[in-house]
Amino acid sequence: AFVENCAQCHGMIGGGTDNGPPLIRKTYEPSHHGDFAFLRAVRQGSRSHHWRFGDMPPQPQVPDEDVSVIVKCIREVQRANGID
Repeated sequence: AFVENCAQCHGMIGGGTDNGPPLIRKTYEPSHHGDFAFLRAVRQGSRSHHWRFGDMPPQPQVPDEDVSVIVKCIREVQRANGID
């Protein structure tokens, strides 16, 4: 689900690209951006406030179940990189 819907902008494992910020950063740790923030960003889009990449548009094609899987994946990679 992440590769299909997020990797183009956020990189294959969340490290970011020229089109979107890395999600494997302290900025996106659970205490700063909780799991609901990811769901809200997917549903409503997100205004650029930490990065220079511009606003993230809503992603209506991603079902809530996939968002849950994506967030779980992001959290696992964050923990593996000392972000929790």
